[in-house]
Amino acid sequence: MENNSNSTKVKVETDYSAHEENPGPAKNAIEEKNDKGVGNTIKWVILIAVIALAIIYFFFI
Repeated sequence: MENNSNSTKVKVETDYSAHEENPGPAKNAIEEKNDKGVGNTIKWVILIAVIALAIIYFFFI
């Protein structure tokens, strides 16, 4: 028995030949507004973690 349901209630696309001319991502995926702001936060968290680990490394070596 084939299960055609998914949790998003969106039909799975099977017409791949319709997108041969433009196989890129959907327009709304490219133009989506970044309203979460996690990108800048994770950059700073990684930078601080690397600096802290470097300081700990140099104290114990």
